[in-house]
Amino acid sequence: MKDVFKALADPTRRQILILLKGGDLTAGEIAKHFNMSKSSISQHLNILKQAELVYHNKIGQYIYYTLNTTVFQELVSWTMDFIDKGEHE
Repeated sequence: MKDVFKALADPTRRQILILLKGGDLTAGEIAKHFNMSKSSISQHLNILKQAELVYHNKIGQYIYYTLNTTVFQELVSWTMDFIDKGEHE
């Protein structure tokens, strides 16, 4: 969970996740939305992969990044459980 919160703390990474909500994208397609180097985008993508918020698939010569909704479902479940416990105390 620590890696998830670290990944979500950065506004660039949150924006990448929003972009991936629309469908799978390559690093180059993601980079077009930002005013930063492709290597910086790659670093952000690596942090998102480590947190398991995204995963990648190689198709031909391209690597496509996909949103991993399972982690978000777990996060929402944990948050709701946390809120429920706070209300019952």
